[in-house]
Amino acid sequence: MSVHLSRCMELLTYLHDSELVARFQRRCGLFLVESAHLKPERPRGQLVMDRLDHQDRNSNYKYKENGYASRDCGRPRYEVRNWPLHFLFLLSASLGHEIFYITCLPNIHWSVDPFLCRRLLNMWALVMYVGQVMKDLLKLPRPYSPPVVKLETRVDAEYGLPSTHAMAATAISFTLLLSATSRIQFQFGVGLTIAVTLATLVSLSRLYTGMHSVLDVICGILISAVLLGGTYPYWETMDHFQLNSPISPIVVLVLFYFLCYIYPELDHYSTTRGDTTTILGTCAGASAGYWVNQQLGQTFEPEGMLPVPLPTLTASALALGTGRFLVGAVILLATRQIVKTVSLHMLYSWYKVPKSDNNARRRKEIEVPSKFATYTSVGLVNSILANRIFLFLGLL
Repeated sequence: MSVHLSRCMELLTYLHDSELVARFQRRCGLFLVESAHLKPERPRGQLVMDRLDHQDRNSNYKYKENGYASRDCGRPRYEVRNWPLHFLFLLSASLGHEIFYITCLPNIHWSVDPFLCRRLLNMWALVMYVGQVMKDLLKLPRPYSPPVVKLETRVDAEYGLPSTHAMAATAISFTLLLSATSRIQFQFGVGLTIAVTLATLVSLSRLYTGMHSVLDVICGILISAVLLGGTYPYWETMDHFQLNSPISPIVVLVLFYFLCYIYPELDHYSTTRGDTTTILGTCAGASAGYWVNQQLGQTFEPEGMLPVPLPTLTASALALGTGRFLVGAVILLATRQIVKTVSLHMLYSWYKVPKSDNNARRRKEIEVPSKFATYTSVGLVNSILANRIFLFLGLL
């Protein structure tokens, strides 16, 4: 038993090793240019001991041991020897950011099928909450630099395992594939190939950008697979409750806000709580909006026999789709800005915080209600008002 446990720990340590990520980067043509001021690589084989010995390794409060020795040290320089692959992985990494989903998912609602958008939002909220909470409970570090080249810095103060990019990409790709079979006519083999390709590219991009270890990515994919498999039999039941139960909007709004507020506390500020609140707020608002549409009898879903043929991409359809995107983006950005400004003003006044104190936005009692109100409003406007405005403007 002890031999098997020892081998298992050796495997986990190997998969979590920063050098494994660095080797992948070099194979892809990304090389670290060593500099005299950089700290040497941390010793290997510290997966468990790192977790226990230094809980604050990801903190941006005092220093970032995950990235560079201190704020005063310059960023490590790097050399790119394969530019096509470099841009492919940077593009793939952008497909896993929250801003991509908040931009892409409304377009599925506006131009394809609100049913699919609703399914994707539900699964997105589930996998992201589970993944973000696991990160801040396990507190395992991201790869060290050196030897790894880090191409992103915003989330470097967050912990590593699991990779929520890998989780979201896997969940979104396969939720869309499984849900679209009953709604749109397409070749399942082609859809499966696209889903696997997208999930793989986003997952590999987290290694290329130096943000996750191989273990982080594998765990992210496996956790999403378990969540997909565990919830799939209940998707229809969830749809019925979400659209028809009189208590659905109240349950979703209260539950999601409660989950945001009890999010695990850290001894330093991290973007995970704010990002999670953004996602859950968006999904809560959209869920309430879909319920309202159902009660009003205007869901904007495809009519007639399902599955419907894939829409033909004509010049007219492209022009209307572009118009919906531009108008929709303006509507959502305006909603976000207005509600964010008003909510922050009210919370600053309530807690008697000076308006010049920008750091107050990081306090839980301000960050959570402000972000939740802002993105709940975005979700409501997207699901209820956007398509009605498109109808009025002749874009739908």
